[in-house]
Amino acid sequence: MDKQPHGIDGAAAENRELLSPRAAIETVRAAVGSWEGVTTSEHRFGEIEFRHGRRELGHLHGTFADLPFPRRVRDELIATGRAAPHHVLPESGWVNTPMRTASEVASVIELFRQNYLRGRTGA
Repeated sequence: MDKQPHGIDGAAAENRELLSPRAAIETVRAAVGSWEGVTTSEHRFGEIEFRHGRRELGHLHGTFADLPFPRRVRDELIATGRAAPHHVLPESGWVNTPMRTASEVASVIELFRQNYLRGRTGA
């Protein structure tokens, strides 16, 4: 495999390339919006929000996503570095996670999926 500068292989370099905010949002919208029962709409504080029934799964801003979790899950996500405390409500169950690169967008989609599955199972 060809090495990129600084010893980063091609796949790793591609995952670290910055995406435009629009590309990141459209990638997340296409993935999350395709799940059964998920609706999308304009969000009052962000670009787009995702709902499953009446429950908000989260919403997107230009370069980051905000997602609500039970406090226990939120604490675990922060402790493992998968998310940061919400920028406005740091003591709530909400988390904030960047989506500037392909790998960060994939992580955001995984967090939305975790929230979606939690809602479907009633957990």
